[in-house]
Amino acid sequence: MTTADTSVRVAWRNDAAAIASLQATAWRERYGPVLPPEIVAQIVPAVFEEKWAVSLDKPGDARNRVLVALEHSTVRGFAVTGPSSDDDADPVADGEVSELTVSPAHLGAGHGSRLLQACADTLRADRFVRATMWLDASDDAMRRFVTGTGWAPDGAHREVDPVGDGVVRLKQVRLHTLLVSDDA
Repeated sequence: MTTADTSVRVAWRNDAAAIASLQATAWRERYGPVLPPEIVAQIVPAVFEEKWAVSLDKPGDARNRVLVALEHSTVRGFAVTGPSSDDDADPVADGEVSELTVSPAHLGAGHGSRLLQACADTLRADRFVRATMWLDASDDAMRRFVTGTGWAPDGAHREVDPVGDGVVRLKQVRLHTLLVSDDA
C-alpha cells in the first residue's frame, strides 16, 4: 500500500512564488469566463508574488494566517484565515476563511479537505467562535464541497466589483460554521 506524502502547514516566505503561481492559475480558470480577456491576461504570478512575500513576512494582524497544502514539498493549495472583515462581524468571536484555493489540476486529491480542516483548527486556536467565508454564487461545486463539511449559508449575500470599473459584478453568498460546540 502506498501512502501519499501530504500535509498542511503555515506558509513560509519562500512559499510566496508557489502561492502566487497557484493563485494566478486558479484565478484565470475561475474568473476567465466573466472577466474581459485583457484583464485575464494580466493575472500572472508576478502580480501576486511580492504581495505574498510581504504578507508572509509581516501579517497585518497576529491572527492572520496563510496555510499551504503540500504534496511532498510542492504547494497544491493555500488558504488564508484571520479576523472577519464583514461589517456585521463580532471582531473577537468571528473569524473568516478569506481564500481557499486548490490547484485546478489537483482537485479531488484531498488537499481542499485538509486545508478546510486546518483553517477551522487555526481559527479555533485563535479563539474565534464562528467562521465565515464568501463563495461565488455560481460556484456550485465549491458550495457543495464546503456545505458537505458542515458549513451552511447564513443568508448574507453581496456583489463585488473585481476590476473596479462597475462593469463586472460577481454575486457571492456567505457560509458559516460554529468552531466550538454549544456545550463548550
